[in-house]
Amino acid sequence: MSRLFRQAGRERRSRSSRGAAGFFLVLGMFPASTAFAHEVRPAYLELREDGAGEISVLFKTPMRGDLRLSLKPELSGRSEVIAPIATRMTGDAAVATWRLKLIDPLRGRTIAIRGLESTITDALLRVELADGSTWVQRLTPQRCSAVIPRQETAGSVAGVYLELGVEHILLGVDHLLFVLALLLISRGTLKLVKTVTAFTVAHSITLGLSTLGLVSVPSRPVEAVIALSIVFVATEIVHMRRGREGITARAPWIVSFTFGLLHGFGFAGALSEVGLPHGHIPLALLFFNAGVELGQLLFIAAVLALLACFRRVRWSLPRRAELVPSYAIGSLAMFWVVQRVAAF
Repeated sequence: MSRLFRQAGRERRSRSSRGAAGFFLVLGMFPASTAFAHEVRPAYLELREDGAGEISVLFKTPMRGDLRLSLKPELSGRSEVIAPIATRMTGDAAVATWRLKLIDPLRGRTIAIRGLESTITDALLRVELADGSTWVQRLTPQRCSAVIPRQETAGSVAGVYLELGVEHILLGVDHLLFVLALLLISRGTLKLVKTVTAFTVAHSITLGLSTLGLVSVPSRPVEAVIALSIVFVATEIVHMRRGREGITARAPWIVSFTFGLLHGFGFAGALSEVGLPHGHIPLALLFFNAGVELGQLLFIAAVLALLACFRRVRWSLPRRAELVPSYAIGSLAMFWVVQRVAAF
């Protein structure tokens, strides 16, 4: 009998620590969900070279209300402006386009974004050369310039796309919230491993199929259903806390695989904005996916470490407080559902 009481006590402390950890994680994600959407949204600079020695330039600058970041792209070497700058507003960004006539070759030139060093955002740089090859680079406040290589190496492609994959998952609050909900509902190490593995396999499949053009799905409905998947798992957590275990509690790997297919289309949408370098498509796809997995594992490790800390301090919360994380996750996700459906 005393053993049963001790076991029940351990289970209550485990639920309490999970609830406390989930509460603070979701609390941290609420401001992040809006802050990342405005403050840390990257700028985007695209240069497209044609066979006549001219390039089309597109520069997207993040905005907040009527304010936009004071950023200015610069290209070394000699060139002439042959079409004036045209600017349009898209609601959350200012998009400027113009054309240049190249006097010096584009390869070997330095591209810089002045003003980036005074911000907390990054800039994604994409150069499409006349021979069909593509070069992608990520500029940061600490490194606001880069040299277009005369010949791109496999190592540089792997490094850039690995970094892009890690950044995408760690700044993708909706994907992280789905993973967090799965962690909160998965009981036992074996279930957790199955759940994470199923999610990884599923989104790897659709990421590859969509990026290679074998499957095409509209992005807006996908983003709305991704948010709805979070609402579903949050509801399942509430049912489990009340003693009614659904399919997610009994077999979370089935749910993670099913919705993981949709999340893969979301990852593919982000990758399509960057593009894949000509001649290194399989390598870039492989390392982008590896970056997503690495970022996901870092997040899971952080959650598990937080859970371990709460178990050590024997954090105790009222039983009703265990529902707070699931309601918070579900409420935020439902807001996204409405927001994304309204954008159709």
